Amino acid sequence: MKYVLVTGGVVSGLGKGVTASSIGLLLKECGLRITAIKIDPYLNTDAGTMSPFEHGEVFVLDDGGEVDLDLGNYERFLDIKLTSDNNITTGKIFQHVINKERKGDYLGKTVQVVPHITDAIQEWIERVAMIPVDGREGPADVCVIELGGTIGATIFSRHNESSILDAGDIESMPFIEAMSQFSHRVGSGNFYLVHVSLVPVLNVVGEQKTKPTQHSVRGLRGLGLTPNILACRTTKPLDDNIKEKLSQFCHVPLENIITLPDVTNIWHIPLLLREQKAHEALIKTLNLQGIVKEPLLEEWSAHARICDALHDPVRIAIVGKYTGLSDSYISVLEALLHASTACMKKLVVDWVPSSDLEDNTTLEALELHKAAWKQLKGANAVLVPGGFGDRGVEGKILAAKYARENHVPFLGICLGMQIAVVEFARSVMNLQDANSTEFDPHTTNPCIIFMPEGSKTHKGGTMRVGSRRTYFDVTDSKSAKLYGNPNFVDERHRHRYEINPDKVAEFEKAGLEFVGKDETRRRMEIVELPNHPYFVGVQFHPEFKSRPGKPSPLFLGLVEAACGKLDCLPVNAAHLSNSPKRAMSPANAYENGNPKKPAKSFSHRKIFPNANGVHV
Repeated sequence: MKYVLVTGGVVSGLGKGVTASSIGLLLKECGLRITAIKIDPYLNTDAGTMSPFEHGEVFVLDDGGEVDLDLGNYERFLDIKLTSDNNITTGKIFQHVINKERKGDYLGKTVQVVPHITDAIQEWIERVAMIPVDGREGPADVCVIELGGTIGATIFSRHNESSILDAGDIESMPFIEAMSQFSHRVGSGNFYLVHVSLVPVLNVVGEQKTKPTQHSVRGLRGLGLTPNILACRTTKPLDDNIKEKLSQFCHVPLENIITLPDVTNIWHIPLLLREQKAHEALIKTLNLQGIVKEPLLEEWSAHARICDALHDPVRIAIVGKYTGLSDSYISVLEALLHASTACMKKLVVDWVPSSDLEDNTTLEALELHKAAWKQLKGANAVLVPGGFGDRGVEGKILAAKYARENHVPFLGICLGMQIAVVEFARSVMNLQDANSTEFDPHTTNPCIIFMPEGSKTHKGGTMRVGSRRTYFDVTDSKSAKLYGNPNFVDERHRHRYEINPDKVAEFEKAGLEFVGKDETRRRMEIVELPNHPYFVGVQFHPEFKSRPGKPSPLFLGLVEAACGKLDCLPVNAAHLSNSPKRAMSPANAYENGNPKKPAKSFSHRKIFPNANGVHV
């Protein structure tokens, strides 16, 4: 097993996750099998109870793991299915060690960070690295590990007389020590370190500054880790003299100083790494010569070029409560991008804070109210993603009502589906107090109820989460056709409230159609309005399984409907691909059950736009 560790320095948010994913993709295209691990030093057991404002979206895995959003990047770039153990947290490690101590596994020894915590980290990595995640038997060839947090910041004494080198985030220290030990244990030929750092440009002088990166690497070396590659994040390519300076002071070969400038879309990052021959340095140090091929990345390059060249816009309004931080909906954004690129449209997202759609009284709030409604009415389609809590819920209901009454394509995900049902009950069925018991426990018309097996005392790990099966009861529904008319689909869930099964007959009599249900036929999974161009609500999260070149069928349907092309979906629903062997119907791509008739493949169709297309 070969291990590639990706660390970050100077500041957070440099794109370690995308860099790690891109390295994995590059090695995969060399013919190697890849797995990935994300280390998050926070004390939470998992990301399940964290606000999206704190740490971005909570990504959900097939096994029900609620994990860091970077695992979503790994799955999308590498087209793999990870497990909850692929996300290591301080909380998980401490819990594991304490459980062993309580059972007496340490035979009376004093349990300490070194060696017990650090040993547990190394053992966890070695165990998880052996789990296949690509659908094939046997372990992967390379495990890419991303260490969260920041290493090697520079702080100053209160008298500002001398600088003090800080090791970085204090909670990262056990993991840094563990990885230092690990690098020596597995040997230099099996361990490779990529350090992602910032090279800022001061506007005053316009010069690229290397000092922050020098301090970061010095801190890293002081902790027993020496970078093999320095991936420098900057606004423009590094000057040759800057590369030479970094090489000299950071003890990294000149050819291993990689520039990662700002790009128009993240699909360019693997291409940048290939152009700078990062894979050759990795292959040489890890002794993989002779068993790998040159990474062509033709299909990936096509995605990047197409996305840049598209100029015909499609506007999608995302109505939510976390619109101030796009990472809160990163999988939704990526799924929309996959779908819009397949439809040859330039994605334009209008962020609409749901609370701004509600009636407001103050002058400032009134201006925000007008702006929000202007955005909503200017969009080609409306998407209401999942969420928790009652803030902005009435605004989401108003957005669903606007889309339903004005025949605007609509997709409601999880809570988005639930508020669409509540709005229908209020407006069409005239049940004025219809609501979810999450927001009104005393409503006389509970449309949405707490699921029977849920816990009201504990939040973490108590939801209906992970991959669940949905059966299609209405085969000529839009959703069934988009998936390729299978008997069932497997999608990922994350919720603790659901449609009240006792009211389903009442809803259907009024015109709602529940086209997808679970195996008991008492849990409603997909709802549609049959006489609407595209009004679909799903209890699951289809965004988590969308991939570049293989967009989620429901997102593809939303974009097609927004473009007025939904009628040709039986043909266009095929996942467009530059490679005939990769083109497939939605049903085949999602490995769902027994599609009656796969959608026609468009693998023969040229999908390269004019090279003179407008830049995104």
